[in-house]
Amino acid sequence: MEDDQEQRPESLLPSADWIETALRQVVAQAIEHVAVQGLPSPHHFYLTFRTDHPRTAIPQRLREQYPEEMTIVLQHQFWDLRLDRDANTISVGLSFGGVPSTLVIPMDAIIGFADPHIRYGLRFRPV
Repeated sequence: MEDDQEQRPESLLPSADWIETALRQVVAQAIEHVAVQGLPSPHHFYLTFRTDHPRTAIPQRLREQYPEEMTIVLQHQFWDLRLDRDANTISVGLSFGGVPSTLVIPMDAIIGFADPHIRYGLRFRPV
């Protein structure tokens, strides 16, 4: 298999960017669906995002605890899940140590998304 030994030529098109943009839409659609329909058990989402992204809005104590990235689980106890397509953000209410908090996560800050129930996951380059 001679082709396996050859190096793939560099693309003159931003194909990798297009693919990543399309896959981010999978995350957006999943969030939007769950925000309207609810999350059917036993599905649950792991959402990993950059806390140091300039538009990420989280409580200061969480930013201090997670200065670069954080993973949240959307399963049983979350509220007010929303996708704002105009702002390109996800917002969700969660409790941390019994303290209710609202997180606003830009889609550009997301670096990982998974639904372990169906063994599906995505990783994204930090933007």
